[in-house]
Amino acid sequence: MRIVFGLGVAAMALASCAPPKELSVDGAWVRLGAVTGRPAAAYFTVHGGPTPATLISATTDVAIRSEMHETMDKGGMSTMAPLAKVEIPANTDVAFAPGGRHVMLFDMNSGIKPADRVTLTFAFADGTRIINNATVVAAGTPVGK
Repeated sequence: MRIVFGLGVAAMALASCAPPKELSVDGAWVRLGAVTGRPAAAYFTVHGGPTPATLISATTDVAIRSEMHETMDKGGMSTMAPLAKVEIPANTDVAFAPGGRHVMLFDMNSGIKPADRVTLTFAFADGTRIINNATVVAAGTPVGK
């Protein structure tokens, strides 16, 4: 009985020593525009760390300009509004996914093709920068690549 109790205490002690999850980004992908010259869209998930964070931009060197947007339904019509920032609560996942939040990538390099990888840089209000690679998919590729 003492051994079982001792193992339980040891397991709890080890769990409490685990470092807190850090702010991170994963699952990044970019869907090209349906027509040459139309914007592409980037999708990803931001995983909140131990303290709240504020995402202020997501950029790539292969697009001239990027803007965070959110798609909303207003009276049966789909509309899009720019986002100056996105709050990331502590220990919470915030998805940028088709039909919701996304990053519009304007004037993409015309040499970027499906299956390429592009680098996205995520900037946060506290100065944190996270770099992540995104897989490029063609327009019309089903959600989730």
